[in-house]
Amino acid sequence: MSEREAGAAVDHEAEHEVRQRDARAHEAPCEARERGAGEREAGGRDAGEREAEERGAGEREARERGAGEREAREQDGRSGRAHDERDRLYERLAAYEGRAAATGGTGKDPVNEPMIRHWCEAMGDTSAAYRGPDAVAPPTMLQAWTMGGLSGHTDGTGRSAAYDEMFALLDGGGYTSVVATDCEQEYARPLRPGDRITFDTVIESVSRRKTTTLGTGYFVTTRTDVRADGEPAGTHRFRILKYRPVRREKPAAPPPRPRPVINRDNAGFWAGVAEHRLLVQRCTDCATLRLPWLPGCNACGGAEWDTVEADGRGTVFSHVVMHHPPFPAFAPDGEGGPYAVALIELAEGVRIVSNVIGVPYDKVRVGMPVHLEFLVTDPDLELPVFRASEGG
Repeated sequence: MSEREAGAAVDHEAEHEVRQRDARAHEAPCEARERGAGEREAGGRDAGEREAEERGAGEREARERGAGEREAREQDGRSGRAHDERDRLYERLAAYEGRAAATGGTGKDPVNEPMIRHWCEAMGDTSAAYRGPDAVAPPTMLQAWTMGGLSGHTDGTGRSAAYDEMFALLDGGGYTSVVATDCEQEYARPLRPGDRITFDTVIESVSRRKTTTLGTGYFVTTRTDVRADGEPAGTHRFRILKYRPVRREKPAAPPPRPRPVINRDNAGFWAGVAEHRLLVQRCTDCATLRLPWLPGCNACGGAEWDTVEADGRGTVFSHVVMHHPPFPAFAPDGEGGPYAVALIELAEGVRIVSNVIGVPYDKVRVGMPVHLEFLVTDPDLELPVFRASEGG
């Protein structure tokens, strides 16, 4: 190859390389433009998807917020309705505040010495201020002189119509149970035998609805202004709770009775019960019988004793009917009461606290003849009880 041919070949190759470089340079912007267009398309698609997702999330959030607001409004509405219902009853009850519960009431008896004596004996108060020619009544007897007893005030000075109306509202609302909660007294002057008692009672306050362990209800406070021969003698505030009892599920089995406390002083008594024998202590020095068992004679102080077995006959000397608190273990039906607790006077002259069985609690009466039985309350306990005798 000649130099001219060789030079021409080199020039041709260089020219071809330049053309290829120019082509690549031309293709690069196109490729970049295509790649940019693809990226923009992908970016636009991604942005659209993100926008759609964000818009969907916003719509979901709005729906959830709307549902929450609706639920809150419904709850507020329910709460408001409950509040209104409560307030409506309270407002009706509060309208009775300041109205008379009793007007121009008169004590059934004047202040008298026998009633003062009975009170002091029951309370164990031996103060000399309540005996003798200058005796006064214990101040805490203030309410006793205004009470009407089982027959009530028969002279037309009992509870007012307003008081009965208020209680009818409570009963109608389901607040049918009642329990006394507390009282407050203020004393203006001593009461003496012979004082004639008059009084007026006002409905002082009604609380808003309260929830207690007994149930939900309203506290009603009355104030009684007591006068003695026309002079202010004192003030008595009495508070009760009118409530709707808490509903409690009945246990599958009634609870067992509490166990008696057995110690060295009464172990012989319970040993006798286990053998179906009611044993009474007898002092070996003075022969005085005693029940319940004691470590020494309360008549002569003697420390020695033996026992006699009671024949089981007796009468109801006194009794009470327990209503509150309910105690299913002591009630025959397992519902917690009411049930009667009696003080039985045995034929031997001593007395024992027990239950009377065989008659409803409201048929137990003082003087009722009874006889001893032993009641199996559970596999581990027997107790002496008394059954009403036929014809009692």
